[in-house]
Amino acid sequence: MSDQCEEQEMEAEALTAIFDTAFTIRSESDERIWSVKLIPVDCGDDEEEEEATNHVMVNLVATIPTTYPEGDELPTLDIEVIKGLSDDNRKEIVQVANEEAEANKGMPVIFAVCEAVRAWLVDNNVKGLDDASMHAQMMRKAKDAERQKAQAAQQFESQKKKEEMSQAEKEELAVRKRREEGTPVTDTTFAEWWEEFSTKMAQQKQSEREASLSADNAKDKKNATNTVAAASAMEERLTGFQVFSEKAGVFNLEKLEAAAEEMENELGDVDEALFDDDEDLDDLDFDSDEDYEEDSDDDEPDI
Repeated sequence: MSDQCEEQEMEAEALTAIFDTAFTIRSESDERIWSVKLIPVDCGDDEEEEEATNHVMVNLVATIPTTYPEGDELPTLDIEVIKGLSDDNRKEIVQVANEEAEANKGMPVIFAVCEAVRAWLVDNNVKGLDDASMHAQMMRKAKDAERQKAQAAQQFESQKKKEEMSQAEKEELAVRKRREEGTPVTDTTFAEWWEEFSTKMAQQKQSEREASLSADNAKDKKNATNTVAAASAMEERLTGFQVFSEKAGVFNLEKLEAAAEEMENELGDVDEALFDDDEDLDDLDFDSDEDYEEDSDDDEPDI
């Protein structure tokens, strides 16, 4: 079994797991034929609700070449209308399917094609698309024009937001992009970075030196101020002579002598003879301690 056959079988198993009974293998000959039933809204096993909710249904039919998925050959895609679509709608869906397959060339494409077709069915899940009357065609054209107008308005608003992006936002976006992508290191980019880095470091060192000099000057100025203040305080400090002089206001010997003379004048002359009589104090009779004790005992009352 070739590698392509193994990959085709693996893709068929994956589609069976995803779409269950909606996926069928119609042929397993040289060119396998697969079919997938696609509807806008999945209603589970409720067939009545599915019929009422989904106004359009199709089968995607894919004829698988032997070299698929490798190489440039893609499956041949066709659309079978089950419900609610005209032949023009069928051709439009076929175009959508082929464009999606082309966008995924080189890998399994059936699931991506099914999703693209189902998205078209969701956008066109309305009644009357298979009506070929003039009125129905006019209504479809009006609806298509309205849908295209809404898409154009949405694109315009999106473009307007992009144009209104501020310069700061653009710069921030550029910075983020550079961080994500990184900058390749070359001799030129390294030299530019080194020059910028060296300049920045030199400026930083200069700023630090200036700050240090300013601090030293401020310190020297403060010390000089303190020295002047200390010298001024020393000059204003009183000497020992000043402390004991009239200027200090503490006391003065001359004033003390003057005060003594003034007191002597007030008291008058002292008779020195009063102090010249040298009497013998030994003749004075003082009772001894023993006599005092005896006298004290005699004075005690009898009990």
